[in-house]
Amino acid sequence: MVTLLLKKSYQHKDHKEIKFNDLWNAHGVFTTMRVVGKNKKILFFKEHIDNLIKSLKNYGLNRKDLKKTILRLIRTNLPNMKNFDHLFRVAVNSKMISISLRKRNKSKLNFKLKLLDYKRVDPQHKNLKYKKILTFLKKLDNREYDVALHKNKKFLETGTSNLLFVQNKNIFSPKTSFYSGTTFKFFKKNIKITLRDIKLKDVKNYEEIILIGSGKAVTSVAKIEKLHWKRKSFEIFYKLKKIYNKQL
Repeated sequence: MVTLLLKKSYQHKDHKEIKFNDLWNAHGVFTTMRVVGKNKKILFFKEHIDNLIKSLKNYGLNRKDLKKTILRLIRTNLPNMKNFDHLFRVAVNSKMISISLRKRNKSKLNFKLKLLDYKRVDPQHKNLKYKKILTFLKKLDNREYDVALHKNKKFLETGTSNLLFVQNKNIFSPKTSFYSGTTFKFFKKNIKITLRDIKLKDVKNYEEIILIGSGKAVTSVAKIEKLHWKRKSFEIFYKLKKIYNKQL
Protein backbone atom coordinates (compact mmCIF):
# COMPACT_ATOMS: atom_id res chain seq x y z
CA MET A 1 0.00 0.00 0.00
CA VAL A 2 1.40 3.42 -1.02
CA THR A 3 1.61 6.01 1.76
CA LEU A 4 1.13 9.55 0.48
CA LEU A 5 3.08 12.21 2.38
CA LEU A 6 1.23 14.94 0.50
CA LYS A 7 -2.08 14.87 -1.38
CA LYS A 8 -3.96 17.90 -2.64
CA SER A 9 -6.38 18.84 -5.40
CA TYR A 10 -7.16 22.28 -6.82
CA GLN A 11 -9.91 23.33 -9.20
CA HIS A 12 -8.77 25.01 -12.40
CA LYS A 13 -11.17 27.94 -12.44
CA ASP A 14 -9.87 29.70 -9.31
CA HIS A 15 -7.04 27.43 -8.04
CA LYS A 16 -9.04 26.87 -4.86
CA GLU A 17 -8.12 23.74 -2.91
CA ILE A 18 -10.83 21.06 -2.90
CA LYS A 19 -11.17 17.51 -1.58
CA PHE A 20 -8.34 15.32 -2.82
CA ASN A 21 -9.03 13.13 -5.83
CA ASP A 22 -6.20 11.03 -7.30
CA LEU A 23 -8.07 11.07 -10.65
CA TRP A 24 -7.20 7.47 -11.48
CA ASN A 25 -9.29 6.24 -14.41
CA ALA A 26 -10.53 9.77 -15.21
CA HIS A 27 -10.21 11.34 -18.67
CA GLY A 28 -6.87 13.05 -18.25
CA VAL A 29 -3.11 12.59 -18.05
CA PHE A 30 -0.39 12.48 -15.41
CA THR A 31 3.34 12.47 -14.90
CA THR A 32 5.48 11.20 -12.04
CA MET A 33 8.76 12.97 -11.31
CA ARG A 34 11.65 11.98 -9.08
CA VAL A 35 12.67 14.53 -6.44
CA VAL A 36 16.21 14.14 -5.08
CA GLY A 37 18.69 15.79 -2.73
CA LYS A 38 18.55 18.56 -0.15
CA ASN A 39 17.57 21.19 -2.70
CA LYS A 40 14.49 19.33 -4.01
CA LYS A 41 15.94 18.78 -7.48
CA ILE A 42 13.35 17.34 -9.87
CA LEU A 43 14.99 15.06 -12.41
CA PHE A 44 14.21 15.96 -16.03
CA PHE A 45 11.63 18.51 -14.86
CA LYS A 46 11.34 20.40 -18.16
CA GLU A 47 10.96 17.17 -20.13
CA HIS A 48 8.26 15.87 -17.77
CA ILE A 49 6.24 19.08 -18.01
CA ASP A 50 6.68 19.31 -21.79
CA ASN A 51 5.43 15.71 -22.15
CA LEU A 52 2.49 16.43 -19.84
CA ILE A 53 1.42 19.55 -21.72
CA LYS A 54 1.82 17.81 -25.10
CA SER A 55 -0.49 15.01 -23.94
CA LEU A 56 -2.98 17.53 -22.50
CA LYS A 57 -3.10 19.33 -25.85
CA ASN A 58 -3.76 16.04 -27.64
CA TYR A 59 -6.58 15.35 -25.19
CA GLY A 60 -8.00 18.87 -25.51
CA LEU A 61 -7.31 19.56 -21.83
CA ASN A 62 -4.45 22.05 -21.84
CA ARG A 63 -4.98 25.24 -19.86
CA LYS A 64 -3.33 28.63 -19.96
CA ASP A 65 -0.38 29.06 -17.58
CA LEU A 66 -0.54 25.40 -16.45
CA LYS A 67 3.25 25.20 -16.25
CA LYS A 68 3.34 28.25 -13.95
CA THR A 69 0.60 26.70 -11.81
CA ILE A 70 2.55 23.46 -11.40
CA LEU A 71 5.71 25.37 -10.46
CA ARG A 72 3.80 27.35 -7.86
CA LEU A 73 2.25 24.20 -6.37
CA ILE A 74 5.69 22.60 -6.12
CA ARG A 75 7.18 25.64 -4.38
CA THR A 76 4.33 25.98 -1.90
CA ASN A 77 3.65 22.31 -1.15
CA LEU A 78 6.87 20.31 -1.11
CA PRO A 79 7.77 19.85 2.58
CA ASN A 80 11.19 20.46 4.06
CA MET A 81 13.25 17.29 4.42
CA LYS A 82 16.90 16.59 5.11
CA ASN A 83 17.26 14.64 1.90
CA PHE A 84 14.77 13.83 -0.83
CA ASP A 85 14.31 10.64 -2.78
CA HIS A 86 10.60 10.88 -3.49
CA LEU A 87 8.09 10.69 -6.33
CA PHE A 88 5.98 13.74 -7.09
CA ARG A 89 2.87 13.03 -9.17
CA VAL A 90 0.86 15.61 -11.11
CA ALA A 91 -2.51 14.53 -12.56
CA VAL A 92 -4.78 16.77 -14.64
CA ASN A 93 -8.31 16.49 -16.03
CA SER A 94 -10.81 19.08 -17.28
CA LYS A 95 -11.80 20.27 -13.79
CA MET A 96 -8.80 19.95 -11.52
CA ILE A 97 -5.12 19.38 -10.96
CA SER A 98 -4.06 16.90 -8.27
CA ILE A 99 -0.62 16.53 -6.73
CA SER A 100 0.83 13.92 -4.40
CA LEU A 101 4.17 12.94 -2.93
CA ARG A 102 5.42 9.55 -1.78
CA LYS A 103 8.74 8.04 -0.82
CA ARG A 104 10.51 6.23 -3.65
CA ASN A 105 11.20 2.58 -2.83
CA LYS A 106 14.51 1.22 -4.05
CA SER A 107 14.28 -1.96 -6.10
CA LYS A 108 15.85 -5.08 -4.63
CA LEU A 109 18.54 -7.17 -6.29
CA ASN A 110 16.14 -10.09 -6.80
CA PHE A 111 13.59 -7.94 -8.65
CA LYS A 112 11.10 -10.00 -10.67
CA LEU A 113 8.45 -9.52 -13.35
CA LYS A 114 4.98 -11.06 -13.47
CA LEU A 115 3.26 -11.31 -16.84
CA LEU A 116 0.01 -9.48 -17.62
CA ASP A 117 -1.69 -9.93 -20.99
CA TYR A 118 -2.83 -6.33 -21.40
CA LYS A 119 -2.13 -3.21 -23.47
CA ARG A 120 -2.74 0.19 -21.88
CA VAL A 121 -5.50 2.40 -23.23
CA ASP A 122 -3.88 4.80 -25.74
CA PRO A 123 -0.35 3.78 -24.68
CA GLN A 124 1.31 6.66 -26.56
CA HIS A 125 0.09 9.00 -23.80
CA LYS A 126 0.49 8.82 -20.02
CA ASN A 127 -3.25 8.83 -19.46
CA LEU A 128 -5.07 8.01 -16.23
CA LYS A 129 -6.77 4.81 -17.43
CA TYR A 130 -4.81 2.57 -15.08
CA LYS A 131 -7.54 0.71 -13.20
CA LYS A 132 -6.59 -2.81 -14.34
CA ILE A 133 -2.86 -2.26 -13.89
CA LEU A 134 -3.30 -0.74 -10.43
CA THR A 135 -5.42 -3.72 -9.38
CA PHE A 136 -2.42 -5.97 -10.04
CA LEU A 137 0.25 -3.61 -8.71
CA LYS A 138 -1.52 -3.18 -5.37
CA LYS A 139 -1.03 -6.89 -4.71
CA LEU A 140 2.75 -6.66 -5.17
CA ASP A 141 5.67 -5.30 -3.19
CA ASN A 142 7.02 -2.70 -5.63
CA ARG A 143 10.55 -3.21 -4.27
CA GLU A 144 10.48 -6.76 -5.62
CA TYR A 145 7.94 -6.89 -8.45
CA ASP A 146 6.39 -5.18 -11.43
CA VAL A 147 4.03 -6.47 -14.11
CA ALA A 148 5.31 -6.92 -17.65
CA LEU A 149 2.55 -5.98 -20.07
CA HIS A 150 2.32 -7.96 -23.28
CA LYS A 151 -0.12 -8.36 -26.16
CA ASN A 152 -0.15 -10.85 -29.02
CA LYS A 153 2.73 -12.59 -27.21
CA LYS A 154 4.97 -9.51 -27.52
CA PHE A 155 6.41 -7.41 -24.69
CA LEU A 156 5.25 -3.77 -24.42
CA GLU A 157 6.24 -2.07 -21.13
CA THR A 158 5.68 -2.61 -17.43
CA GLY A 159 3.03 -1.16 -15.16
CA THR A 160 5.46 1.58 -14.15
CA SER A 161 8.40 1.69 -16.56
CA ASN A 162 9.91 1.16 -19.97
CA LEU A 163 11.62 -2.13 -20.77
CA LEU A 164 15.05 -2.69 -22.28
CA PHE A 165 16.42 -6.05 -23.44
CA VAL A 166 20.12 -6.80 -23.88
CA GLN A 167 21.51 -9.26 -26.42
CA ASN A 168 25.26 -9.51 -27.09
CA LYS A 169 25.71 -6.03 -25.49
CA ASN A 170 23.15 -4.54 -27.88
CA ILE A 171 20.15 -2.80 -26.32
CA PHE A 172 16.62 -3.28 -27.64
CA SER A 173 13.22 -1.87 -26.79
CA PRO A 174 9.75 -3.09 -27.77
CA LYS A 175 8.73 -1.53 -31.06
CA THR A 176 5.15 -0.32 -30.58
CA SER A 177 2.25 0.23 -28.17
CA PHE A 178 4.22 1.67 -25.27
CA TYR A 179 4.74 5.10 -23.75
CA SER A 180 8.12 6.72 -24.44
CA GLY A 181 8.81 7.93 -20.92
CA THR A 182 11.09 10.80 -19.96
CA THR A 183 13.83 8.47 -18.69
CA PHE A 184 13.55 6.38 -21.88
CA LYS A 185 13.98 9.51 -24.02
CA PHE A 186 16.99 10.53 -21.94
CA PHE A 187 18.71 7.21 -22.59
CA LYS A 188 17.85 7.29 -26.30
CA LYS A 189 19.89 10.49 -26.54
CA ASN A 190 22.87 8.91 -24.77
CA ILE A 191 23.02 5.32 -26.01
CA LYS A 192 21.89 3.32 -29.01
CA ILE A 193 18.52 1.65 -28.46
CA THR A 194 17.10 -0.39 -31.32
CA LEU A 195 13.34 -0.86 -31.59
CA ARG A 196 12.16 -4.37 -32.43
CA ASP A 197 9.31 -6.74 -31.68
CA ILE A 198 10.32 -8.79 -28.66
CA LYS A 199 8.34 -11.99 -28.42
CA LEU A 200 7.77 -13.81 -25.17
CA LYS A 201 9.06 -17.04 -26.65
CA ASP A 202 12.36 -15.38 -27.61
CA VAL A 203 13.15 -13.95 -24.18
CA LYS A 204 15.72 -16.72 -23.61
CA ASN A 205 17.93 -14.96 -26.18
CA TYR A 206 18.49 -11.95 -23.90
CA GLU A 207 21.11 -11.79 -21.16
CA GLU A 208 19.63 -8.79 -19.34
CA ILE A 209 16.24 -7.14 -18.91
CA ILE A 210 16.25 -3.64 -17.46
CA LEU A 211 13.48 -1.31 -16.28
CA ILE A 212 13.94 2.47 -16.66
CA GLY A 213 11.65 5.15 -15.29
CA SER A 214 11.17 7.76 -12.58
CA GLY A 215 10.24 5.27 -9.89
CA LYS A 216 12.40 2.31 -10.84
CA ALA A 217 15.33 4.50 -12.01
CA VAL A 218 17.51 1.75 -13.54
CA THR A 219 16.49 -1.69 -12.28
CA SER A 220 17.93 -5.05 -13.27
CA VAL A 221 15.43 -7.91 -13.54
CA ALA A 222 16.53 -11.15 -11.89
CA LYS A 223 13.87 -13.43 -13.32
CA ILE A 224 10.54 -13.90 -15.07
CA GLU A 225 9.32 -17.05 -13.40
CA LYS A 226 6.56 -17.99 -15.83
CA LEU A 227 8.99 -17.85 -18.77
CA HIS A 228 11.84 -19.55 -16.86
CA TRP A 229 14.08 -16.61 -17.69
CA LYS A 230 16.97 -15.68 -15.38
CA ARG A 231 19.46 -12.83 -15.51
CA LYS A 232 22.82 -13.76 -17.02
CA SER A 233 24.74 -10.49 -16.65
CA PHE A 234 24.87 -7.06 -15.00
CA GLU A 235 27.18 -5.44 -17.57
CA ILE A 236 24.73 -3.10 -19.36
CA PHE A 237 22.81 -2.45 -16.15
CA TYR A 238 25.94 -1.02 -14.53
CA LYS A 239 26.67 1.04 -17.65
CA LEU A 240 23.18 2.58 -17.70
CA LYS A 241 23.17 3.14 -13.96
CA LYS A 242 26.41 5.09 -14.21
CA ILE A 243 24.94 7.33 -16.93
CA TYR A 244 21.75 7.87 -14.94
CA ASN A 245 23.48 8.57 -11.64
CA LYS A 246 25.36 11.49 -13.18
CA GLN A 247 22.00 13.27 -13.41
CA LEU A 248 21.53 12.99 -9.63
